[in-house]
Amino acid sequence: MGAGAVGCYYGGMLARAGHSVMLIGRPRLVEAVRRNGLFMDTQTFRAHVPTEASTETGAVRGAKIVLFSVKSTDTESAAAGIAPHLEPDALVLSLQNGVDNLERLQAVLRQEVVPAVVYVAAEMAGPGHVKHHGRGELVIGPSGTSDELVALLTGAGVPTQISDNVTGALWAKLILNCAYNALSAITQLPYGRLVQGEGVEAVMRDVVQECSAVARARDVTVPADIWDAVQGIARTMPTQSSSTAQDLARGKRTEIDHLNGYIVRKGEALGIAAPVNRVLHALVKLLEDRQASSR
Repeated sequence: MGAGAVGCYYGGMLARAGHSVMLIGRPRLVEAVRRNGLFMDTQTFRAHVPTEASTETGAVRGAKIVLFSVKSTDTESAAAGIAPHLEPDALVLSLQNGVDNLERLQAVLRQEVVPAVVYVAAEMAGPGHVKHHGRGELVIGPSGTSDELVALLTGAGVPTQISDNVTGALWAKLILNCAYNALSAITQLPYGRLVQGEGVEAVMRDVVQECSAVARARDVTVPADIWDAVQGIARTMPTQSSSTAQDLARGKRTEIDHLNGYIVRKGEALGIAAPVNRVLHALVKLLEDRQASSR
């Protein structure tokens, strides 16, 4: 549900492994996939992968697992759209940025929802064409079906592990996103070039410190090596631009309210200043507004 870069990559990997997959997305994607299959342009293979596709939320009917990969801005509306059509025993796997989608989904759906932390560099290079730049692993929360889910995904070539601290893992990913997404969006630079900019490392350190302070105040245990993880992103995904950068380049609304904006709001509620996150959030919102006014 939400067949963008993330949904198409993981859905495509499952379809390539022989599973029945339905991609629910925009008309141009659906037309291309119905005509030629999903074109997967990855680091290890290039292939047209046959799969079903639809623009209708009702196409989730009959699904045992729903990879829920819409933007965080659309969580409630997309969940409400699929809710009447979900099987009672369907499992919903949230493949989304941000740290509060689990609660937001559970408020709308009766089905089991499992949070996942996504580490993949991918983009839609054209209708029905997903371009993979690197990585592809998932970290999921524990549940009654986690072992079966891990077996399914790893069998499809998606490295997956279960974490007892998935909240901490989600926050670690949020911190990575806060460090990179806005800067990549504002400059329209990929990570490898971005980190070479004068003063960029210091800005990213400030972002990480602000995010970590908010996490600690919320009693969230973030990995001690979070700064090493931030630096590692530029090495493992040097050609990747952030999803926020991709959204701005296509004139779309971004998830910045659920990234740096989330830190600003939670910081305010806790009495913790987050000035660098505030500036990055404000700049991306200005760019969104400029695009909207130019249409």
